[in-house]
Amino acid sequence: MIIAGKQFDLEKNSYIMGILNVTPDSFSDGGAYRSVDAALRQAERMIREGASILDIGGESTRPGYEPVSAGEELERVIPVIEAIARRFDVALSLDTYKPEVAEEGLRAGVHMLNDIWGLKREKKMAEVAAAARVPICLTHNRSRVEEGAGMDRLCRELAESVSIALRAGIRQENIIVDPGIGFGKNTEQNLEAMKHLGQMKRLGYPVLLAASRKSVIGQALDLPVDQREEGTIATTVYGYLAGARIFRVHDVGANARALRMVEAIERAQENGSDTD
Repeated sequence: MIIAGKQFDLEKNSYIMGILNVTPDSFSDGGAYRSVDAALRQAERMIREGASILDIGGESTRPGYEPVSAGEELERVIPVIEAIARRFDVALSLDTYKPEVAEEGLRAGVHMLNDIWGLKREKKMAEVAAAARVPICLTHNRSRVEEGAGMDRLCRELAESVSIALRAGIRQENIIVDPGIGFGKNTEQNLEAMKHLGQMKRLGYPVLLAASRKSVIGQALDLPVDQREEGTIATTVYGYLAGARIFRVHDVGANARALRMVEAIERAQENGSDTD
């Protein structure tokens, strides 16, 4: 897959997508990076720690979030996108489901899109991505939690998003899928999605995992949001072994090191090494 003119080998390698929320009400970082200067400092830190992609978001998607207008979202993200694009050679992703925000973001320097509604909220998003010929991540989501909705149904519903993308003219090589941990699911369903993540490979597209600091980790470990780093790393390693190759995280350095270690172990096994 080509992102920002660079080859991303999503079969052999794994990549960190650093989260950069420029919102006042993010569940995790609570408006810490709303100013352009603060966002630039955080972008520099994440790149230095190993992020290959930065995912910029201007609307909180935490449970119970208040939607914002496209105009307000644009006011938040465009100055940050432009500043980062001028300063750093890094792939930029825009976390939005609004086509007008996506269009302006692409003009400002974004290289890929990340739609938490998998093209089902705003169908024009598919047209925008197709016209721009950029990669897009399709996230599984539901408007409400539905009991008994397991992994087979999750895959079917994600396949619907893929069909929307293909019908709009998005190229197969530009599609990434995300199980949507934390979106329209209860704790049991989130854990099931993690446990059976490997089933998503049958869809035939690269898998992005975005479980960082989410409530399923807090509930499993009984920890507040600022103490979920180890839980996040566990999901990253488990996700890698299940076939995910892009990991959207807050704590870039720790997750990058964990990925490099698990990759080193896999390479040793493949080479048949039996030395200490």
